[in-house]
Amino acid sequence: MPLGGFSTTSDDFPRLLGAHFPVAPSALWRLGETPIRTVTAGQGRSRVLVIGSCGATDGQLRVLSDGPVPADVTWRWPGLYAVIEERTEGVVVHTDPAAAFPLYGTRWGGGWAWSTSARVLASLTRADVDVGRVACAVLAPSVPALAGNRTFFTGIQQLPPGSRIELPRNGGVLRCITTWRPESEPGRMAHRQLRRTLTNAVALRAQADPTLSSDLSGGLDSTTVAVLAARALSGSHVLNAVTIHPEGRLDGADLHYARLTAAASAGRITHRLLPLGTEHLPYSGITSVPATDEPAPSTLTQARLLGQFRWMHRELGTRAHLTGDGGDSVLFQPPAQLCDLMRAGRWRRAVREAQGWARLRHTPVVPLLRGAAAMARTSRPDALALLARYFSGETAPSHDRGNVHWFTPLPIPGWAAPAAVGRVAEASAQAAAASDPLHKLDASLHTLVDEIREVARTARADAELAASCGVDLHNPFLDPSVIDAVLRNPLERRPSVHGYKPLLVRAVGDLLPPAVAARTTKGSFEADHFTGMRENLDDLLALGDGRLASLGLLDPPRFRRCLRFAAAGVPMPLATLEQALMVEAWLHAHHRDPFPTWVDNVPIRAIR
Repeated sequence: MPLGGFSTTSDDFPRLLGAHFPVAPSALWRLGETPIRTVTAGQGRSRVLVIGSCGATDGQLRVLSDGPVPADVTWRWPGLYAVIEERTEGVVVHTDPAAAFPLYGTRWGGGWAWSTSARVLASLTRADVDVGRVACAVLAPSVPALAGNRTFFTGIQQLPPGSRIELPRNGGVLRCITTWRPESEPGRMAHRQLRRTLTNAVALRAQADPTLSSDLSGGLDSTTVAVLAARALSGSHVLNAVTIHPEGRLDGADLHYARLTAAASAGRITHRLLPLGTEHLPYSGITSVPATDEPAPSTLTQARLLGQFRWMHRELGTRAHLTGDGGDSVLFQPPAQLCDLMRAGRWRRAVREAQGWARLRHTPVVPLLRGAAAMARTSRPDALALLARYFSGETAPSHDRGNVHWFTPLPIPGWAAPAAVGRVAEASAQAAAASDPLHKLDASLHTLVDEIREVARTARADAELAASCGVDLHNPFLDPSVIDAVLRNPLERRPSVHGYKPLLVRAVGDLLPPAVAARTTKGSFEADHFTGMRENLDDLLALGDGRLASLGLLDPPRFRRCLRFAAAGVPMPLATLEQALMVEAWLHAHHRDPFPTWVDNVPIRAIR
């Protein structure tokens, strides 16, 4: 549920319908019960507010009243939260480095308005959808750098993650200082830090709601979270761990490993099975999702996701639920690490890891090494400029199989309108010219930060879907304290690019059944995607004449032709096709559901 506030010279503020002002006198408003902890600073200093779920004790929070707010305040403790300073000269916002608790801002009333919801701010300013941002989401989803701090609404920006941002009352420009750079720490034992921070992240949720549930897919990530949650529960509480499976199939590998975990829990885990029927197929009812700040990653599988949440809420009484989402992004090393090894002169390790990656991917090793060498000679801004040339049609795409690049754009589909491609080229050029506060990071770290922030921010949209079912969704791997613990690992201690989460196994392997800790694969529902596409083809074809077409971003006849080919099983890249359907469903929901409503102004002196 959103909250926000204002930084302006005005004493009167509009009120979001249904919201209240929980801290008096203050321009901070809240819809729902998002936690707010207030620290009163002495010596006439500002008031400090901690918004969101923060695991700091009252004693630890006293540091916020004794002096300047520490630079590491938003990743010092477990949880997802931001810190707000209310000062005479304006509001100061401290954002988390992972963008897992994103904040947004816009100019308003001669000053600034901020909120945890971009759509709420868009309703305040009556902002339109940002067509350029939509084009990037459809045609370049694998390059989050193109979005920068833009949201899906014009004039609404995401406040930079891991930063201290001043929102001046007089409407001046934002003053931003980057406070988080995950610089390597020599001698750091990242596996110990990972165990500590992940344990604390899970325990925070278990202590807040001992009746919470958890995914138990049989994979390393969800199994780790479930085991840590079961260990954190006090008294007679037992964890409800849920494994979904195709209806009528009880012999899959995922179920086998999930059962091993439940059996080894000494009665601390109650294993719940949820069969999935045809009504849960991907693409089913995708335009029925509620409106969110941006397209939710689970839009195409919303029938399965929301079916699970409704079942848990109804049958188990679930109010809070844990997942292992985000673990893949945090724990895998990108191929860009080969480039870093070459730059550091670690040639033998670079060749060894390239050979391992080549065996894993069944690809020749020479293109991997050639790509890594080329990447080592290319700066990130130059790579973005090259991307702009690609979308402008000035260069051909690379066809080597190395896949070691700063950015690997998807093929431009034939149904993409020239205007859409042009907008992506423009965004690429802008990104190339923009300043980069993390330019000193090595290539693999910068790549990981980009991906993690994209995954963490968009996970909030999935959380909005869960909230529509009465469930509070948590992804402990995306806690800023966890991410900081992993990303400060120095190059010489980082896992290989072809290892299967060795850092996690080293951190918590003693808590897992040996067979689970040794697992290097994970089950997949990919076959269901083609079945779901065929079953829902008529509804999907109708989307070809939807909002994207009206915005001039796609050619409907060509789009529908590609959909028919894909449903028939004709080999083709599906990523942009699926992105288009996901964004179309979001646009449909955004225009279907009414904007949040703002009503009469409330004088600050009247707030009690």
